[in-house]
Amino acid sequence: MKALHHLDRVQRRHRVLGVPIAVIYKFVDDQGMYLGALIAFYAFLSIFPLLLILSSVLGIVLGRSPELQQQIIDSAVSQLPLIGQQIQRRQFSGSGAAVTFGAVGAILGAMAVAIAVQNAMNAVWHVRRDARPNPVLVRVRSAGLLLLLAVFVLATTALSQLSPALAVINTPLGSGAQFGATAGAYLLSVAAFIAICRFGTATKLRIVEILPGALLGGLLWYLLQTGGANFVREYTERANVTEGVFGIVLALIIWLYLAALAFVLCLQVNVVIARHLYPRALFAAVTDNVDLTHADQRTYSRLAQSQSLKGFESVDVSFEHDGQVASAQSARLRARQAADHEAAERARAKRVPRGPKPH
Repeated sequence: MKALHHLDRVQRRHRVLGVPIAVIYKFVDDQGMYLGALIAFYAFLSIFPLLLILSSVLGIVLGRSPELQQQIIDSAVSQLPLIGQQIQRRQFSGSGAAVTFGAVGAILGAMAVAIAVQNAMNAVWHVRRDARPNPVLVRVRSAGLLLLLAVFVLATTALSQLSPALAVINTPLGSGAQFGATAGAYLLSVAAFIAICRFGTATKLRIVEILPGALLGGLLWYLLQTGGANFVREYTERANVTEGVFGIVLALIIWLYLAALAFVLCLQVNVVIARHLYPRALFAAVTDNVDLTHADQRTYSRLAQSQSLKGFESVDVSFEHDGQVASAQSARLRARQAADHEAAERARAKRVPRGPKPH
């Protein structure tokens, strides 16, 4: 325990330790695991309808250009490395019924993803529930978010097709140009994160408030793509057909969940730094016998106030002993021990026999 108390004192004094701990604690306070699970669930439901409608439309429009059709499919599904290789091995054909069912499923699933993303951003930034978009406006915003995502996919697809296009005209990219393409994809990811946060959060945010999480998000997205591709390559080489199918679906769910958790975590980084919600009390997550920091009190107060459902509803938050519960309990314990000691001294004094009275 002494080591933990020493660690608590150190992390309160040093930002390099205090910020990561504060991010993790706020992630837990906001139930980040559930926010990520909601995003991943709707993303999983929307992926296959989107791929179905994409392949069907390409089959109808580019039925006479299978090579171009396959190139577009390859570049689009490369954003999802866990299923990209499996899809790239198959041929697609157009179907009006597939387009219809795919469009309905894609629209419903994609709108649900966008709504879940908005809910996560508003929850993390502690936006009051009465200040969040109404059911109509939230769907309008969702359409805008989906448009931003479509632009991001088109831009990254163009970058991924730059090298094959130049190879056709015998002008392959050098190592420096390839690094530039990778850096361009990273910057596009950062820009997409900033645009989504500014447009999807129901409070006005400055770019400087979003930039730390955006920089981290671009890096995590790159790692998830490369790591997912390596994982599926090794797994599918060892698995048989049946295991491969179920394994790919399970791996896709895990990959989407990790991507959603990474997104929520990056949001937490922005809020903790922008609102200065650090340092946090190290023991605040496991016990009430703790002295809260000012960051703890601001976090808990805003979390409670964000649940207001009406504009005329006021939520006031107060803390017993000004949040210094451990110190108050220690003071009471010392006072009780002092009182017990004083009572014991009085009782002992009464039991001491008195000497004979002098003549």
